[in-house]
Amino acid sequence: MNPVNFELAGSQKKFVTFLEKTGKAHATILAYGKDTAQLVQFLAEKKITQPTSVTVDMVEEFKKYLFDLGYIPKTVSRKLNSIKTFFRFLEETKTIKTNPTLAVTHPKYVNKPPRILAETEYRALRDAARQDPRAAAIIELLLQTGMRISELARLELEDVKDTHLIIRPFESHSQRMVSLNNAAKRALESYLNHRSQTKNNHIFITKTGKPLLVRNIRASVNRYFQIAKVSNAKVNDLRHTFITHQLENGASVVLLQKLVGHKRLSTTEKYLDLIKNKATPALKLEEL
Repeated sequence: MNPVNFELAGSQKKFVTFLEKTGKAHATILAYGKDTAQLVQFLAEKKITQPTSVTVDMVEEFKKYLFDLGYIPKTVSRKLNSIKTFFRFLEETKTIKTNPTLAVTHPKYVNKPPRILAETEYRALRDAARQDPRAAAIIELLLQTGMRISELARLELEDVKDTHLIIRPFESHSQRMVSLNNAAKRALESYLNHRSQTKNNHIFITKTGKPLLVRNIRASVNRYFQIAKVSNAKVNDLRHTFITHQLENGASVVLLQKLVGHKRLSTTEKYLDLIKNKATPALKLEEL
């Protein structure tokens, strides 16, 4: 490899190593790594191989390039955030004297409010998965506990207690407990009765006994969204629905923050705007 080219690519690798050593979440490291590698490749094709050669215009050109590739403003903004963090790292490590990303602005975009499933929608989703014990348990746990899909994928048999689940600490998230209501307990027990006997301790496994990955879980739920004819819905919308229903039923924002594992109270408080104009209280999910 050309030693000059290695300087830019090598700096990018050092940046990823830095993120790993500082305990950043795996998803963050993966995203920042891909975003900065994309920039390095873009610059390499233009014969820009040294960090000190990167200018504001080049970063602006890269931003335009991302739009030309069809990325939406929100994604471009996220990628720019990765790149800005990379160049702050280069500045702090004395690799560069001037940060070319400071003058680069983020594209404007409007954050869409969380998608909350209507009663008819989550009823239809449940009905669609009723004959599939594993999918039914996955949907019920996500809907009734508000846990993240990544947390569900990591659940092990020993995490199941009589009335609750243990969500073990992972990366920047602390350990917490989530309660199991009757609907969630029934769905989980039904699945465990059908679950294959295997040495693997993960609760949700494939037919061959391997842990069910996040992408497998997402694909399974998306399939039942389609069967149930619930459009424009994602797996994370089950978590959004849980949080909103809890607030509609008078749950404390502070307690709910701890229950769903939000790091900041303000993240939980954003859901209050979704229920301000509700005319009637919602039923508890387990009563449906």
